Amino acid sequence: MKTNKGYFKPRNPAKYRGNPSNIIYRSGWELKLMFWLDGKSDVINWGSEEVVIPYRSPIDGRLHRYFVDFIVTTINKEGIKETTLIEVKPAAQTKPPVLKEGTNPRNRKYISEVMTWGVNEAKWKAATEYCKDRGWKFQIFTEKELGITF
Repeated sequence: MKTNKGYFKPRNPAKYRGNPSNIIYRSGWELKLMFWLDGKSDVINWGSEEVVIPYRSPIDGRLHRYFVDFIVTTINKEGIKETTLIEVKPAAQTKPPVLKEGTNPRNRKYISEVMTWGVNEAKWKAATEYCKDRGWKFQIFTEKELGITF
């Protein structure tokens, strides 16, 4: 995945929660979702990195802050408002890493993947609880949900 970073200029700035002149995307995938959210008629409002959730890192045991990629409020088919927090990640990072046969478990790449997975899992658990407490939903969007093919 090519990393794109920049500023997004919405066509519907009134729908944005936060400062619509300072919307930063950190990947092409986030940019794609921003265009989609900005143009969808059932999206009442949305924000990028507007929600911060505390979580405890399994790496150092300390509290950290998780800036969730998106918060989105929509109107469902019954006319009821629904709020969803969305994290955008490659599908490969949404599953625990697998140690390939013959690979040393002390391999730096594998250790890094295990640590990333542990932190992501802690963030997502905190986000799920945060949403549950508020009657919201938490979803992870991968290339599948974003319609991205390689």
